[in-house]
Amino acid sequence: MHPMTFTPPATAPSDAHSTMNHYPVQGAGMGLRRGLMNQMFDLPEGAVDFMEVAPENWIGIGGRLGRQFREFTERYDFMVHGLSLSIGSPSALDEDLVRSVRDFMREHGIKAYSEHLSYCSDNGHMYDLMPIPFTEEAVNYVAERIQRVQDILGEELIIENVSTYAEPGKEMSEPEFVRAVIEKADCGLLLDVNNIFVNTHNHGGDAEAYIRAMPTERIRYLHIAGHFEETADTFVDTHGMEVKQDVWDLLHLTYQAHGVVPTLLERDFNFPPINELLDEVALIRQIQQQHQRPAQSPDIMEAGRHVI
Repeated sequence: MHPMTFTPPATAPSDAHSTMNHYPVQGAGMGLRRGLMNQMFDLPEGAVDFMEVAPENWIGIGGRLGRQFREFTERYDFMVHGLSLSIGSPSALDEDLVRSVRDFMREHGIKAYSEHLSYCSDNGHMYDLMPIPFTEEAVNYVAERIQRVQDILGEELIIENVSTYAEPGKEMSEPEFVRAVIEKADCGLLLDVNNIFVNTHNHGGDAEAYIRAMPTERIRYLHIAGHFEETADTFVDTHGMEVKQDVWDLLHLTYQAHGVVPTLLERDFNFPPINELLDEVALIRQIQQQHQRPAQSPDIMEAGRHVI
């Protein structure tokens, strides 16, 4: 594990950050993947606070795998992070998928549903997350589809900023587009810190300014992950290696800007021994603790009221 180089700020986040209660889960989490399940059955108590799965990989799964999944959902808080809703697609919204996800969530007591601010289908599935043009027309189109999803779910959809390798039809910056969509749709934000790092490296921009531009009150949880440095100019969001130091530094910055937010480690392949992943989850929790606002005693708070 790399040593931390970021110096925490001298001042803690504002009271507005520390008192908000808009998180569906708490703490430090890790994605549940089938390639990791056998190693995750006997995790130490408290090692992971919550987990996340792609609902498409588990809806309708029965038998031994279904029973094993139920064991996890009975022990941990869960989120579902969708892969194929294709919220920006020119094709009609897959409302049957939304209903299936809704029913799956109710069956397993899952806390919330997140999806990608992208598209992956038209007349067929492209099996990749394609960039939505950053335009006002796209904001209105996507927001309307998100609102329809929320109507079917009967609850909020959480939308994630995605990594992109092209920016077609760009008329505004990515932070402006993300913010416009979530505010117009009145939905939540899954802020992916690694995706911000990858995109600002690949396309230019200021990762710190991007993070600070996101509305604190909309953020529901965070993702961090490892990326691959394909060339000096192109980084790829792979989720296949350890989190890089630059991303840990941005996680510090995110907590500084928005308060301590529940954060999930993504790892999708090239799995190391489980203890190495748990070390990264533990590092998330350590950084969260560094940024926790110390509780003030009533006497101190009362004294503060008389300071002019």
